[in-house]
Amino acid sequence: MSKLPTKPGTGAVAAFLEQARAVAARPAAAPRGRLLFLMDATASRQPTWDTACSLMAGMFAATAELGGLAVQLAYFRGHLEFAATPFLADAAELTRRMAGVRCLGGQTQILRALSHALDETRRQRVHATVLVGDAMEEALDPICHIAGQLGIAGTPVFAFHEGGERASAEAFRQIAKLSGGAFMPFDSASAEALRDLLRAVAIFAARGREGLRALPGGAARGMLAQLPGPR
Repeated sequence: MSKLPTKPGTGAVAAFLEQARAVAARPAAAPRGRLLFLMDATASRQPTWDTACSLMAGMFAATAELGGLAVQLAYFRGHLEFAATPFLADAAELTRRMAGVRCLGGQTQILRALSHALDETRRQRVHATVLVGDAMEEALDPICHIAGQLGIAGTPVFAFHEGGERASAEAFRQIAKLSGGAFMPFDSASAEALRDLLRAVAIFAARGREGLRALPGGAARGMLAQLPGPR
């Protein structure tokens, strides 16, 4: 498995690096939560990739006072390419690595991505996994099996589906349900919606249900309504 590149971002992404560095500069103990961020980086994903990159520092900032967050970014693209960072608590470093990635055409590798998440949480618990994508081009049954295994391991998948394609949306919904997570559709034209979703799942990774209950807004309420067990 290859490492993500580290060249600095350009354009809108670079404007957020200063904020990311400010977050990373705060003294903190070992992060309380571990979040795995899985992204489809095939060709159609570039606009959302850039938006998510620009929002990454804010996701760290949302958990800074709750014990912090360590995030691993993993992606698939091109011809069977899959890569992941280490778990990073440095917002600037994660943003810089993400900014160096360009999306490439290829088929989805969601089974591989979720299998990676399962391997990681078996080594050391991952408190939440975010899956961001707009398509499903694989057999669903093996993916659902891995999603169920993640649920048993205590690692819910928050499946963020972009666009209105029904078959892939239903697949993402099943992944979320079987893992004990939540399905959240979003529109790539709304950076605010994606920001709220990322903030809510970061809070969950750091503080669990208690953190979500204390967080105002529709994103947190929508996630809580889908999580199994007491609300």
